[in-house]
Order: sequence, then C-alpha cells, then structure tokens
Amino acid sequence: MTVAYLDPRNGATFPIETPIWCAPGHRPLLLTDLPGIGRDDIDRSTRSLWRYRAALPVPVAEPISMGEGCTPLIERRLHGAAALLKCEWFMPTGSFKDRGASVMLSVLRQQGIGAVLEDSSGNGGAAVAAYAAAGGMQATIMAPESTSPAKTVAMRAAGAAVELIPGNRQATSDAAVAASGRIFYASHNWQPFFLQGTKTLAYELWEDLGFRAPDNVIIPCGAGSNVLGCDIGFRELRRAGQIDTLPRLFASQPANCGPIAATFLAGLDRQVETPILPTIAEGTAIAQPLRLTEVLTALRGSGGGAVLVSEDDIAAATLELAGMGVYVEPTCAQAAAAFGQLLAAGTITPGQTTVIVLTGTGLKATPRIAEMLGIRL
Repeated sequence: MTVAYLDPRNGATFPIETPIWCAPGHRPLLLTDLPGIGRDDIDRSTRSLWRYRAALPVPVAEPISMGEGCTPLIERRLHGAAALLKCEWFMPTGSFKDRGASVMLSVLRQQGIGAVLEDSSGNGGAAVAAYAAAGGMQATIMAPESTSPAKTVAMRAAGAAVELIPGNRQATSDAAVAASGRIFYASHNWQPFFLQGTKTLAYELWEDLGFRAPDNVIIPCGAGSNVLGCDIGFRELRRAGQIDTLPRLFASQPANCGPIAATFLAGLDRQVETPILPTIAEGTAIAQPLRLTEVLTALRGSGGGAVLVSEDDIAAATLELAGMGVYVEPTCAQAAAAFGQLLAAGTITPGQTTVIVLTGTGLKATPRIAEMLGIRL
C-alpha cells in the first residue's frame, strides 16, 4: 500500500518521502489510511512503542527510542465506579508526548532533517528536546513565557535553544509558524508523524486488554493529538479485523479554555466563541486548535463526546488522585473529573470498561499543586 501525506479537507496528497509540515494554504496534514496490524505482527522482543513498528507508515532503520510506551494500566475506583487509569507519565520525559516525539523525530532524521523547531506549552517541547538530544539533532523550542520552569529547564538541560514568547499559547504558535522558513517545523500539533506515534496508545490499550477494545476512552484534550491518535489507531485495528467496534472517545477540556468541547456541545462544525481564561490545566490551554474539524469528526465518529470541567473540579480531581497515590498534573486530572460528569449524566455506566488517559506527572506542576494545598514554596 502506498502511503502519502493527505490534506483531509480537500483530498490532495503529497509524497511522503519529502519532509513537509503543512499543505498549501497552511492547512494541517494527515496520512492516507493504513491497513493496521494483528497480534502476530507485534515485535514482542521490544519493550517500547516500537513493538508496533509494523503499523507505522515507513520502516525506520534506527529509531530514536528510550523505552517510551508500555505504560501501566491500573484499576481504581472513582466516583463510585471502576476505571482503568493509563499512566502515560511513565515515560522518559514524564508525559505522553514521548510517543509522538520518538516516531516523528526518528522518521525526520532518517529523511535527512538534522535541526527542528517546536512550539509548546511545556510537555511537547520537553519531549522534542530530549529525543532530539538522544538522536543527535538540534532543537529550538518556543514556549509561552508563563510556562512552568519545571518544563523549560528540562528543555534547556537537554541542550535545546529555548525562546520564551510573550502572550498566550496562540502567540507562541504564531511565532513558530513565522520562524518555520529558517528551520524545519517539527510541531507536535502540525506534524502527521507525531500522530503516528500517539496512535500506538490505541494499539497498546488493545494489547493491555487482551486484544480487545475498551468501551470508552476519556482523554484530556488541548489540540487533540491524543484524540486523533486513538481514532487513527482504533480505526486501523478495526480495518485489520482485530476489533469489531470502536471505543467511544471523550475529550475533556477546562471550561476556562475549551473550544473543542464547546463546539462539540453546541453541535456545530465551526469553532464557537467561548471564554479564553487562565486555567490550571495549562497543557490543554489551546485557544485556536488547528485540527478542530478532524477532532470533532473523531469524537462524533466514535459515538463519543466532550466535557467541560471547572477549575474547582480539576483541582479536586488532582488531589483525589494524589490521595490514592496517583500524582499527576491538573492538565490530565481533569479527565478523572470528566469521568464523574459522564457517570452522573448516564452517558457512561459503571459496568463498562472505561480508560482514563493520564498524560503528565504531577512533578511538572509543583507550584500549582502547592497552591491547592496552601503551601508556600
């Protein structure tokens, strides 16, 4: 099967052998459909996401890998019901972004790219910085000047050049696009190879559950790379005849900055006007998600939905999880709060298999969590 870059909004395709990051007109790209793999195609000798290398669009001779993937799936009771917590912070840089960074940079390096530019509110930049360092590549990371030092220090320690941009997250994205003419833009939001890394979460959950799909997956959502990755991966598994039905995908967003959820709940296709305010879930504070159309399609196509979560509920979920030994940042704790809302509404029932994706370690949000506890640092 020939694989190509795909502009999903007009069907145009472009050769995959030539590194690009967007379609003409600055439209985001995906890849054309892949056939998926079966259990016999898993490389069981490899303990990382590269055990699913047969599902990736191009063979990679020398992956940049640090053991990312193969994260724990643990059962806990939340809001009176059992839930499976996918502990994606068990990664080399402490977040799920390592999946995408490993695959994206491995492919780009193989295609001759030696220096990359990324923009990030923290976790994506830390992942790209670390994997670029591991692969002998140069990285420049643009981040909002309000980004947690726990994340920017990690970028600098890996040898990346860090540029702090005044203003909100969108201002940083705009600055990176403006700079993309001088250095290859390997954005976790724009690059379709990043989504090929995040799709391994779907394959991993399928393997975790004895080669079946869960009923529901609740995903903290900013730009939507994890939602799209799960959609791509589970659709491949269905295409390969490995699962009969798709799990329902639910996007959790903070009420202070939730344009995807607000648009979904309004039943519209174009982004609705919604308040954009500071949020403790900083990793999902994306005011203008560039793949909104594709994320809405994924949520609707799975029969899933979206939830807006208040700041108080995000903080309560963060401390509730910490109180049972699960120390994660507020950005992903909001998915546990969304689980409670979906149960209360009857959208999800206690007897279903529900996975809550927890994407980042609480160590990256120490000042925020200290404030919740009334601790002065």
